[in-house]
Amino acid sequence: MTRALPLPEGVAPLELLAIARTVALEAAALIVDERPGDLGVAETKSSRTDVVTVMDQASQDLLSRRIAELRPDDGFAGEERGGRPGSTGITWVVDPIDGTVNYLYGLAAYAVSVAAVVGDPGRPGAWRPVAGVVVNPVSGEIFAAAAGHGATRGEGGIARPLRVAGAGSLDLALCATGFGYGARRRAWQGAVLAEVLPQVRDIRRLGSAALDLCRVADGTVDAYYERGLNPWDLAAGWLVATEAGALVTDLAGDDPDESMLVAGGPRVHGELRAALTRAVDGVGPED
Repeated sequence: MTRALPLPEGVAPLELLAIARTVALEAAALIVDERPGDLGVAETKSSRTDVVTVMDQASQDLLSRRIAELRPDDGFAGEERGGRPGSTGITWVVDPIDGTVNYLYGLAAYAVSVAAVVGDPGRPGAWRPVAGVVVNPVSGEIFAAAAGHGATRGEGGIARPLRVAGAGSLDLALCATGFGYGARRRAWQGAVLAEVLPQVRDIRRLGSAALDLCRVADGTVDAYYERGLNPWDLAAGWLVATEAGALVTDLAGDDPDESMLVAGGPRVHGELRAALTRAVDGVGPED
């Protein structure tokens, strides 16, 4: 576990949070105001269904530029091109549009995710978020958290504290999940889901990992799990959920990583981890 990683001297989570909020809102305005009527596809990633729009890169470029203006010596890492090392012990981990396919189709479940982290986000288990903001530019929701200061959801200029829902058992839990882009991974995830589905109240697939984690935080869903997430997918949402009282781990109870993220209130988290472990063991290796 990495939560004991210290903050660099002179760095305050609330100051980082203010920066994260400022730049995330600017990027959120960009992707809405300048969204082309016909987005097209700039390039493909792991498969033909993994679309990347020109707005992804434009949003990340804005985030990179603004963070460099405000904290020029920090590192920067994002989903698209344009990362850089830093010298302060702080790295900004961003997803310029989390839920790109939703964005492409005009579905109102996508977000800008911005997190300040300590440690090395390129090494699983060697980093942790200390400030994070997730903005849904369509709904106007602003999910925010700073380490040790709780989490909030803001809308219409009013921010309210967040606490996870109180589902008492897995069979009463509404559970969110997501799927990768590659056909083989999706088939594996579908097989795991088939094992989990009878054990929960129901499943929701929203299409944005950052928003799924924030929905755990605000109680819209009771739990969330997904395989294949990158640091930019989960960094800000991980902190929002944790500061709202959720547990966010991998299957072994350590920090979440590419192998699995499991999030939920304390009452359902352990049951979901156990159910997923049985399902994964039964389905077998992804490859």
